[in-house]
Amino acid sequence: MRFSNTVTALAATLALLGGAAFAQDVDQSHPKTFVKDSVITTKVKSKLAAEHISSLAKIHVDTDANGIVWLSGTAPTREAANRAVALARDTEGVVSVKDGIQIQGD
Repeated sequence: MRFSNTVTALAATLALLGGAAFAQDVDQSHPKTFVKDSVITTKVKSKLAAEHISSLAKIHVDTDANGIVWLSGTAPTREAANRAVALARDTEGVVSVKDGIQIQGD
């Protein structure tokens, strides 16, 4: 019975410590910043989807706390990648765009 209680206590301690370690990785001090970034990312993704170019589906969008949009992934042509960058730049709230899109076959 004592062994069972020890194992249970150890498991509970590890769960709490694991949760504390995770909480340190996530900055929850500014939830408005997270929401703003998510809104910008969603706007850019919506513009890419509205283009109805299947190649743009392979482009990943992320926005940092300063309104900088990071594009990554692949595109079949430089023109498609440039179009994605232009759409992101023309999105409300975007400060700048970092183009990390790789061209397929290059």
